[in-house]
Amino acid sequence: MRIGRSQPYARHRSKRSNTRMLSLVARAVLGGLSQTDGRDYSLITASYGFGKDFSKGILKKGMCYGDDACFIARHKAADVLGVADGVGGWRDYGVDPSQFSATLMRTCERLVKEGRFTPTNPVGILTSGYYELLQNKVPLLGSSTACIVVLDRRSHQLHTCNLGDSGFLVVRGGEVVHRSDEQQHYFNTPFQLSIAPPGAEGVVLSDSPEAADSSSFDVQLGDIILTATDGLFDNMPDYMILQELKKLKTSNYDSVLQTAQSIAKQAHNLAYDPNYMSPFAQFACDNGLNVRGGKPDDITVLLSIVAEYAD
Repeated sequence: MRIGRSQPYARHRSKRSNTRMLSLVARAVLGGLSQTDGRDYSLITASYGFGKDFSKGILKKGMCYGDDACFIARHKAADVLGVADGVGGWRDYGVDPSQFSATLMRTCERLVKEGRFTPTNPVGILTSGYYELLQNKVPLLGSSTACIVVLDRRSHQLHTCNLGDSGFLVVRGGEVVHRSDEQQHYFNTPFQLSIAPPGAEGVVLSDSPEAADSSSFDVQLGDIILTATDGLFDNMPDYMILQELKKLKTSNYDSVLQTAQSIAKQAHNLAYDPNYMSPFAQFACDNGLNVRGGKPDDITVLLSIVAEYAD
């Protein structure tokens, strides 16, 4: 049986002044330069996207674009973002793929709002959310990738985890300074969390949330963070994304939203261009397949800018 993204079944001066200076230097050495800034940071975030079946509208109920789902949550200690991409192949088995991704993201969002998380451990959010789904008495089947990004307001560190081929970029001075690593079992078959029908657990591709790639990174005021599903990354290479991000001139919400819309719309247009050599098509060619054009897919974009925290 063919295995891939569309097929769920298978088988990341003064004495006092001198003392203060020494303290700042020590903090810089031990915790990174961003630690010397006593201000709390936060994220100004806007979301935008498209479902693959555009005729059904841009946004479904909740934070869902097609089979993609996302959340934006704030807590006194951190700002947390998440995206998940439901595996469309479940539709062939009579299962709505959006239900799994949407439920996973809603559960993670609730855990954050309730304070049941540690900012330095986004994998813990994903793990707790997934295991709640496994224990849910309401029947739920499906699979999805997942990416969670956490900004610790006080430490100014970005803690992330990514399972599959959704992901994030951190942009500073017009350059990508940090990014997620994509996880694929093989071409078009990303790591994914799953809930299988009884008796089919052994034949449905399912990865552990602990397998997610994790990372920590010191951010600065003005850094741009783009978190998205593969519908964006499969259709827009970095240089195109960076060109769009140059349009983001201020940190106000309207400007962030306008830029997120511009990025999502460009990716959506490219996805339906049969003559465009998309990143997905190039990846397919690298794997011995003769493919050209964009990749029609659900597209979810969360665009954030690091700003000084204002309660």
